[in-house]
Amino acid sequence: MTARILVVDDVDANVRLLEAKLSAEYYDVLTATDGPSALAVAAREQPDIVLLDVMMPGMDGFEVCRRLKDDASTRHIPVVLVTALDGRQDRITGLDAGADEFLTKPLDDLFLFSRVKSLTRLKLVIDELRQREASGRKLGAIEGVGSRLAATGGRVLIVDDQERQAQRIAAELSVEHRPVIETEPEKALLTARGPVDLLIVNACARGFDGLRLCAQIRSDEHSRHLPILAIVDVDDRARVVKALDLGVNDILARPVDPQELAARVRTQIKRKRYTDFLRTNLDHSLELAVTDQLTGLHNRRYMFGQLKALVDRSRQGGEPVSALLIDLDHFKSVNDGFGHDVGDEVLREFAVRLATNVRAIDLPCRFGGEEFCVIMPDTRLEDAQRIAERIRLHVGGSPFRVAGGNERLNCTISIGVAATTGEGDTPDKLLKRADAALYQAKAEGRNRVIASAA
Repeated sequence: MTARILVVDDVDANVRLLEAKLSAEYYDVLTATDGPSALAVAAREQPDIVLLDVMMPGMDGFEVCRRLKDDASTRHIPVVLVTALDGRQDRITGLDAGADEFLTKPLDDLFLFSRVKSLTRLKLVIDELRQREASGRKLGAIEGVGSRLAATGGRVLIVDDQERQAQRIAAELSVEHRPVIETEPEKALLTARGPVDLLIVNACARGFDGLRLCAQIRSDEHSRHLPILAIVDVDDRARVVKALDLGVNDILARPVDPQELAARVRTQIKRKRYTDFLRTNLDHSLELAVTDQLTGLHNRRYMFGQLKALVDRSRQGGEPVSALLIDLDHFKSVNDGFGHDVGDEVLREFAVRLATNVRAIDLPCRFGGEEFCVIMPDTRLEDAQRIAERIRLHVGGSPFRVAGGNERLNCTISIGVAATTGEGDTPDKLLKRADAALYQAKAEGRNRVIASAA
């Protein structure tokens, strides 16, 4: 898996060494030698990962990282701080600044490339979600997330059979989060399917295989997006690399440092909430694409997609499909006499009456303006006509309350009914027959149901 990596270091020899190593692994490498130029390159080129030296004159790596994470255009880019510093406080400072990892020179190439691959996979997922969110934003349905997503208050599942270690972790996290301890992997798999923000797994557990649990979490469709923080012995390089290959999001070395634990947990929970935000808005934008916003019914685009599949099935020997085309009689006079706001109220109320008078398998849609359509799978013409008559009577049987209940309007509808008849049927032909029947109903005085003869 390749990626574009920005290497930032004020020492030219260090830049060249990292560039050579990464290029040999077929990564596309960008370079910068100071903080301001790194910020400019990151904003312009949008790399997949930033490998950032901490000790630089002027603006150090901590400040560069903070600015990258404060900028909406670059906050999604993973940052790996690379430094000769090996102090605990420096590592925690880097993580608090928003860094995804903190590597100490001289770099362990195996661990470096494993971490780069892991972060690249994460970046690809986020990029895809961001691209789809941008499409949804064009619909005007998605707000900017800004920096409103909190990194606290998360539900954290701790899976560890070492009771004292699990209790210490839970005690540390309970200040900001809601930790839950589970000692059995089978129960943990079930719990992970629920509302969990982070899974912490002891990869060195004595009673179960922590890495196998991670693999099972990733293969379960209900939990595969759940971030995993694995507790490992960093001297066990093979286990660390394997954990990252399996999709573990972050690594925490034993013995567990409370501040480092808190910083890594905050980072993972905030990223989880960001990706959840993107997925939720993607679902919402997809819903907008197939839903009429005034009435809440499906729209014409969605209706045609469903109708084609049903007509194709009917043409190949399946059950017939019927269609109702419905028009509100004299609706223009409602808009002209009471205003478009009242007209919208009538359309919304009619949509409710329509939806409550069809079957669960039927598909009521807004066809356009004051015209509606109901697609009725597995329905013969005479049955569709009977249901259409029921809808007509319900709509005309009681007035519509509008203008806050202060006005009552009597409304009627005309309905044209058609059903598939044989091998030559297409969605267009079916709807044209229903439309011709609707035209006949209106020509004969409205407030009636006419079924297509052909």
